[in-house]
Order: sequence, then structure tokens, then C-alpha cells
Amino acid sequence: MRHVVFRLEKDRYALPLSAIREVVVTSERFSKVPRAPPPVRGIMNLRGRVVTVVELAALLKPDQPPRAEAAGPRKIVLLDRGRRELGLLVTEVDGIEAIEKVGPAPPKAPPTVKGLARLGALAITVLEPEALDSAVAASFSRAVK
Repeated sequence: MRHVVFRLEKDRYALPLSAIREVVVTSERFSKVPRAPPPVRGIMNLRGRVVTVVELAALLKPDQPPRAEAAGPRKIVLLDRGRRELGLLVTEVDGIEAIEKVGPAPPKAPPTVKGLARLGALAITVLEPEALDSAVAASFSRAVK
């Protein structure tokens, strides 16, 4: 199965290619959303569509302090979620790779992690697109309380 491989700082992650609509370079200018949870950086207009932009590192590891901003432009991986637009802010996209075998997720892994894979000598965490979408929705419900 083909996956889009990307980085958050030095950690490598992958999502199934079938779950990705496109990858765009961001200008880092997002409109703020009042009372949005910390992972949500804001919204942006992408060719007439409103896209919710989520800092993926903050979504995956909410208890870690925010990292320093990456030097240079970052990328937004746009999930194909039907009528809703969800963009994941990542450090860099490495490319599309065939990942044949995905091992089980480690114990106590969040539901966003589908499993672990190897690409040559690199370890890659394979993410579950539906669980990422659910995690964003859950973060909004926690922020409202």
C-alpha cells in the first residue's frame, strides 16, 4: 500500500495515500478561531475552500511543550474528509513510499497510531486518518467545556 511519508521535526510518520487530497506549502498566515483548542492553528482559504489547520505535533503529543517554529516554510497535508477540509501542519513531506507491512501499535499508543513500519533503516509511525479526524473533533469538545 502506498503512503505519504512526512516529518514532524526528526520523527517520521505516514498516512495512506488514499486518505490524502493534496500537499500544499503554507505561508503560516492563518485566521484565528475563537476558543479553538491548542492544536488548531486557525483556518485558511485554499482556492475558495475553508481549511481547518491543525498542528499535528500538538495533536499527537498534547502534554509536550510546543516546539520552536521550524525554519522555512512548512507543508500542510490535506486529508480527504469529504465535505470537511482538514489540514495537518507538518515540517516536511518526504514523498510517497510503498509500505507493505505495518506492525502493531505499541502498548498504550493513542488511537491515532495504526502501527509501526520500517522503510529501509527508518522507523515510521503509521497514522489512522479517521482517528486523527476524531481527535480534532474531540479537542474542540474539550475546549468548549
